[in-house]
Amino acid sequence: MASDNAEMTLIPGIFIICLTVIFGGNAVAIKLALTGMGPLTTAGLRFALAAVAIACWAHLTGRSFRIKSGQAFQLLIVSTAFTIQLCLFYLGLERTYASRGVLISNLLPFFVLFLSHRFISGERITWKKLAGIILGFTGVAFMFTSTQGFSGSLHSGDLIIFAAVVVWSCNVVYTKRIINDYSPFHLVLYPMIFSVPVFLSTGFLWDGRMIYDLNLTVIGAYVYQSLISAAFGFVAWSTMLKRYGASTLHSFVFIMPIAGVVCSGLLLNEPITPNLIVAMVFIAAGILLIHVSPKKPTYTFPLSRGL
Repeated sequence: MASDNAEMTLIPGIFIICLTVIFGGNAVAIKLALTGMGPLTTAGLRFALAAVAIACWAHLTGRSFRIKSGQAFQLLIVSTAFTIQLCLFYLGLERTYASRGVLISNLLPFFVLFLSHRFISGERITWKKLAGIILGFTGVAFMFTSTQGFSGSLHSGDLIIFAAVVVWSCNVVYTKRIINDYSPFHLVLYPMIFSVPVFLSTGFLWDGRMIYDLNLTVIGAYVYQSLISAAFGFVAWSTMLKRYGASTLHSFVFIMPIAGVVCSGLLLNEPITPNLIVAMVFIAAGILLIHVSPKKPTYTFPLSRGL
């Protein structure tokens, strides 16, 4: 199968780097949007626009929206988990720094490895992958040794995002078990459609004010999350995945936590402490070690993370 993939050249390589930077900066865009909208409202409006964009792309490219008999229940499981994980992620990110949220969310591939080892046939934790897991969790441990500028509410945000990653990991592994029976866009589009009314109704009940400061920064951040990261990101990543293969693309995903931390410092003026830098390096190294020439893709769309 590898021989069917095109050889990576400079321009596509630069494009994939840009794509991973886009995914890495998504948490920063969410944080900026939260300055003018409630967290659940932000999620609902984001995925409403992203779902419309992906549906239009699927229609224009002739993809079938039809699912097979018996798949509705599987999609319900994926959609419910998707809604829970993103609800936790947005609520957690409201209560912590984007840089910390990025690093905690990048524990995802390590959790996925643990769960895949147990629940997916042929997915085994090798010594190399174990070393990557140790690097990743060591990085997060370094991050939590820093308390500079932190209150109890910020720490609670970290824990909420950690819970989101646990749910996220379970969803990724379940998706890996069923993905061969679906077009990839089904597993992105239908969970979005399911989640929108849930997010907007809960936002109406619990966000206080759903929208309270709709300035250019908030609008720009909303468009970035919806159209650039979620919609364009999915289409672009799927296209490059088909052309160059999972092994090539997933060797770039270590860039995401680095991009997230750097963007958080530059755009949000968040403190980039020595502990955070060490954590970023360890987590990026762990992800890189895990994804060097993987036999199988860990996930089709990295921001199932970045969604």
